[in-house]
Amino acid sequence: MRKLNLLIKRFFDIIVSSIGIIICALFWLVIVILIKILMPGPVFFKQDRVGKKFKVFSVLKFRTMRVDQDAEKNFKIEKDKERITFLGNILRRTKLDETPQLINVLKGDMSLVGPRPTVQQRVDEYPEYQRKRLSMRPGMTGLAQTRGNVLLSWPRRIQYDCEYVERFTVFLDLQILINTVGVILLGEEKYISEKDLSSYKNPVYDNVRK
Repeated sequence: MRKLNLLIKRFFDIIVSSIGIIICALFWLVIVILIKILMPGPVFFKQDRVGKKFKVFSVLKFRTMRVDQDAEKNFKIEKDKERITFLGNILRRTKLDETPQLINVLKGDMSLVGPRPTVQQRVDEYPEYQRKRLSMRPGMTGLAQTRGNVLLSWPRRIQYDCEYVERFTVFLDLQILINTVGVILLGEEKYISEKDLSSYKNPVYDNVRK
């Protein structure tokens, strides 16, 4: 049954990513022009991430930071909001900066849904049980992204990723995709549980968030 679900998942990825690329093409053209005008420098931000079975690939995003202060190469979130441009804030809030990853999905490096791809430094620190995240293609969105995302501690996000791998079905993917739309429209705070929210407010977690 799991093999059938994985087969359907890949077929769905190919169809949706192909349609998505066609639909997004015009938006991408506008974004490229705006970045070139407002944020001189490269249009795309590329970074090596670790995917299924430890395969390394380059993940694509629209650049959202100034070139001279580009902290996106760091796997930690920078609290200095001045690094992100006005346009970058809009792209991040609407998740449009992530849409070039549809190309990664079509190529087979990623899936629409799955654990978010991680930098090598994080993977090197994984204990054995966390490596199950790498048994599936990384996703543009995932269970953790619809349960609080950056409001969660890094260990909690890992737990949600492992839970996704264990519980995976096509129906779970559809639920996550629907919830992702809700996150974009309503914000991550609306989808975080009270338990996770209390952990987020605990200063102990300040230095473990991705």
